[in-house]
Amino acid sequence: MIRRLVLLRHGQTAYNRTQRIQGQFDADLDDTGRAQAIAVAPHVAALAPVVLWSSDLSRARDTAAAVAAATGLAPTYDARLREFGFGDLEGITHAEYAGRDPGEYARFRQGDYDAVASAERTSAVRVRMLAALGDLSGLLADGECAVAVSHGAAIRVATGAMLGWPDDTFHTLRGLDNCGRVELVDQDGRWRLAAYNRVAAP
Repeated sequence: MIRRLVLLRHGQTAYNRTQRIQGQFDADLDDTGRAQAIAVAPHVAALAPVVLWSSDLSRARDTAAAVAAATGLAPTYDARLREFGFGDLEGITHAEYAGRDPGEYARFRQGDYDAVASAERTSAVRVRMLAALGDLSGLLADGECAVAVSHGAAIRVATGAMLGWPDDTFHTLRGLDNCGRVELVDQDGRWRLAAYNRVAAP
């Protein structure tokens, strides 16, 4: 049996552009983000997905809408695919965070989110992402593909989790670009990494 999962990060938002911490704040795509979603959609459609799920946050929903238009699929929205929650950090700039707590900020930049007092625990994100992707992949028959539109840090954790890595190993993966995607292939019951941070040609 061969099944494929595509984990797609949302397009750019004003928060991304101005280097604000986003987390679960419900920011919309900006003009660049909408263009990125439209550009990546045909590439995702070329994989012939049969099911499309998305985080319920607006930036993911709008990215999923572009994929839906290219594939003819109706998105299913699932809050388990949301980004890490960052609590009272959401909305402040990286510069403001660095000025507030340089040591904690340095660990945040390294992806050590468990060092951030107000952040959702990595273990909790791992559990909810694995559960969502397990349910999604369970819908697939041999040879079929599914797409999950989600968020950068959550996808990095999910990638490591799907491959059976320990929680802290996801730090070895670079951050995904906006509308970058991960492709995982299940061959005989074991997920393998087929592509990481694949983006549409400019």
